Amino acid sequence: MQGKGLIKFAAIALTIGCLYSLSFTWMAKKVENDAREYAKGDPDKETAYLDSVATEPVYNLGFAKFTYQYVKEREIPLGLDLAGGMNVTMEISMVDLIKNLANHNPDATFATALKNAEARLKTSQKDIVTLFGEEFEKLSPGGKLAPIFATRENAAQVKIDASNKDVLNFLRAQATSAVERSFNILRTRIDKFGVTSPNIQMQQGTNRILIELPGVSDAQRVRKLLQGSAQLEFWETYDNQEIFGLIENINKTIAATQTTKDTTAAKPVTTAKPDSAAGKLAQLGARKDSTGGDTSGLAGTQADQARQNPLFAVLAPATYQAENGQPALRPGPVVGYAAQKDTAKVNAYLSSPAVQALIPRNLKLLWGVKPISAESKVLELYALKSSGFNGEAAMAGDVITDARSDVDQNNNPEVVMIMNAEGSRKWRQVTAAAAADPNNKKSIAIVLDNYVYSAPTVQNEISGGVSSITGQFTSNDTKDLANVLKAGRLPAPAKIVSEYVVGPSLGLESINKGLASSIIGVIVILLFMGMYYSKGGWVANAALLVNLFFLMGVMASLGAVLTLPGIAGIVLSLAMAIDANVLIYERIREEIANGKSLKVAVSEGFSKAMSSILDSNITTFLVGVILYIFGSGPILGFATTLMLGILTSLFSAIFITRLILEWMLDRKQNISFSIKATENLFKDSKFDFISGRKKFYAISSIIIIAGLVSMFTRGFSLGVDFKGGRSYFVEFDKPVKTDDVRDVLLTEFDVAPEVKTYGSSNEVKITTSFMIDDSSPETEAIVSKKLRDGLSQISPNYEIKDAQTVGPTIANDIKISAVYAVLFSILVIFLYIFIRFRRWQFGVSAIVALAHDVLVLLSIFTLFNGILPFSLDIDQAFIAAILTVMGYSINDTVVIFDRIREYINEGKGKGQSVSTVINNALNSTLSRTVVTGICVIAVLIIIFIFGGEILRGFSFAMLIGVIFGTYSSLFVATPFVVELIREKEFEDKKATKTEVHHP
Repeated sequence: MQGKGLIKFAAIALTIGCLYSLSFTWMAKKVENDAREYAKGDPDKETAYLDSVATEPVYNLGFAKFTYQYVKEREIPLGLDLAGGMNVTMEISMVDLIKNLANHNPDATFATALKNAEARLKTSQKDIVTLFGEEFEKLSPGGKLAPIFATRENAAQVKIDASNKDVLNFLRAQATSAVERSFNILRTRIDKFGVTSPNIQMQQGTNRILIELPGVSDAQRVRKLLQGSAQLEFWETYDNQEIFGLIENINKTIAATQTTKDTTAAKPVTTAKPDSAAGKLAQLGARKDSTGGDTSGLAGTQADQARQNPLFAVLAPATYQAENGQPALRPGPVVGYAAQKDTAKVNAYLSSPAVQALIPRNLKLLWGVKPISAESKVLELYALKSSGFNGEAAMAGDVITDARSDVDQNNNPEVVMIMNAEGSRKWRQVTAAAAADPNNKKSIAIVLDNYVYSAPTVQNEISGGVSSITGQFTSNDTKDLANVLKAGRLPAPAKIVSEYVVGPSLGLESINKGLASSIIGVIVILLFMGMYYSKGGWVANAALLVNLFFLMGVMASLGAVLTLPGIAGIVLSLAMAIDANVLIYERIREEIANGKSLKVAVSEGFSKAMSSILDSNITTFLVGVILYIFGSGPILGFATTLMLGILTSLFSAIFITRLILEWMLDRKQNISFSIKATENLFKDSKFDFISGRKKFYAISSIIIIAGLVSMFTRGFSLGVDFKGGRSYFVEFDKPVKTDDVRDVLLTEFDVAPEVKTYGSSNEVKITTSFMIDDSSPETEAIVSKKLRDGLSQISPNYEIKDAQTVGPTIANDIKISAVYAVLFSILVIFLYIFIRFRRWQFGVSAIVALAHDVLVLLSIFTLFNGILPFSLDIDQAFIAAILTVMGYSINDTVVIFDRIREYINEGKGKGQSVSTVINNALNSTLSRTVVTGICVIAVLIIIFIFGGEILRGFSFAMLIGVIFGTYSSLFVATPFVVELIREKEFEDKKATKTEVHHP
């Protein structure tokens, strides 16, 4: 094997990299186990323990130390179906955006065009702006949009004589900007929500934002948080020196009223009553810098210090070391610093009745939006000054017409902010007051959703409504701040159009069942390979375990989310990884049977199997790519593990297996590739697959025709992600009748829900369209109350284990994307096979087989829907199953096609008919087809039995698909090549190849 040293180096490097990536997961689990042991069942103690070590080193590798927070962020993240939590799709209302950009113009044509466009949006793949433009043109041919949108606020972008094309481009730009602003606002809100490993991403090309919140249980709180309007405000500020005395009084008041010990001190300070401010600060401790520097001179125990100075124990005053070496108060609006984990305690102190009585009405204390540095995790506390008796901000953010990131004359990043006429007038007054004292110029705080984003110092009165905000900014900082400023005029509300809530008990159940099915599946594969291929099989098993290690390590390094379908994808990829070893071993056995030495047979086996291995895995990988592009949620997890599994399995099968075999050969070890029972199994098999092909055509036709009849008469059971609606998985404490559940919910909803037994007799799946078109924030609360009222009539003891809501618009998009995914997969596979095999007949035959597999699978799902005791819904998971089956089927077909090509190119079928040559090729690959099929089918049966109800429909679709995919490779795809290749053309091809290779 050439390049053996390089391969060894790559294997070692990959092993070290995987160990490093996986070590964070192991260490995170160790710390969490320590927390559980310390808490002894008390969740508050467990949380406090983890908070206390969040910024402390818990993992020492010698060359670097890592905090628990760093370690936690790099462990393998679990999907919602394993960790529990909430998945939400937010949609920015483009209809409201257009209305607001037009300043709610009363023009009848405008209103009708927008209404018609909104109706078409539910079934069209075009964006709302394009549809609006088309509808406006229909209603008013040649009509102008500019007079509608050329408002004072849009004057800089839309001129009165602008063309309709220019106006529509303006609307598209505003739509994109609105989504980006909403994304930034939602991201900040989620960061403040305190969720571990949240995931938020814009869905490119759409006005939607996908949010995943693992571990969240209060769905109503999340809805309120995400759908609340962004509130941008400008506040005047106090100077730190004006507030320090009040902060000290608050500290004394808390100490006087506190009756219990507080032992959570982070940076305790001593108490003193000197006369001067400098003396007070000196007594607070000789701090180098209160933003995170060292503190010395502390007397007594931490408990004593925290009891004497409870506020200063968690909130360090904003000080610095003056030129004379004495501590001094920092100028500016920041009055203190606290570790992120301590902000909740500071908030609790400040909100107590005794402290609230001290705080004047015109003072508001708010936190900065992000830590002063990523390492310290320290937040600033700002002192804001209200302009009215009721605590109002100086200005609201809706006066801003534009904000952009720019650079000043010295090429430093800045933000340019532009206000309307009313805002310009107020801004002049506010900035004039802030800059009035030349020796003590004040700051203006920019506040969004009660967090301070920036507090620039005002140098001079600003008139004209155009302001420049400078500071220690990076270009990314100015872009973020510009987006924040534009958020105050965000005219497009964000609404939840899809959500999926998974209860923690279901997540734990999924983990247990997923792991059980995975372990059993791997054991079955290992035992089968060891029994079938003897010592060679155990070599393949070693490579398989290495492959599993590499796969998990790569997933950890990439931060790939592990989902329940992802676990199924891992096990399935392992089963399919066996295929590469089977191809190699079958070739080695052929070479040994031809009388070659073991060493030569191994070398020839790897060489001759390479073409089939690459072709079959590339086609499956291409399907995984398409699945990744068109899928969402758990399907992305499945696609990710499938693709990564293919890459790692190729490396392990081709290189690791060969390294082990050659190592054994160098030591003169005898390697057997079969046991007595399998030595001559399938050898010289003479099954006639071709002559009886019309019988199999008839069998397939009967199934497909029956299925088509059922499709048009009975139809399918569509999941909510394809038809829209609400779906709930409910577990009762006793067996229930679906009719009873349906009757009570019909009374509550006034719409008959669909109720099915989902697993055991005490588990049901409820699907309803009740209020699905109502996107108002209170809708979910109304539906939830009615659902719970109805379920309580069945039994007071029940658990909603998961809940899913999908709006009609997004359901239509998912359904269309699924169709595109299947069609695009078929096209890509055809092109690949056509390019690789240079014969259109191979490509067409493969497509016929794929269409056969899809139609058979659809037929079985429509024929047996309602008959089999588990869900046969057509949903995204089913589409994932179809595409994976297509990948497996084409994998099998390509291996056979590759052997046919070899027979033709090497002239092995000289003088024989096309039917004979193809039949011989089929028989020569039969052992590989059977062995791989047994492994994959066995694993799928295990997932079907042990994987739980959530995976049952998915694994059933895969199981049926693999069985018929193998069937189609043998009895549809390859026989169809016989139908398409003309005998004369075939003979000419053989003659040409024979002449080339045998002159």
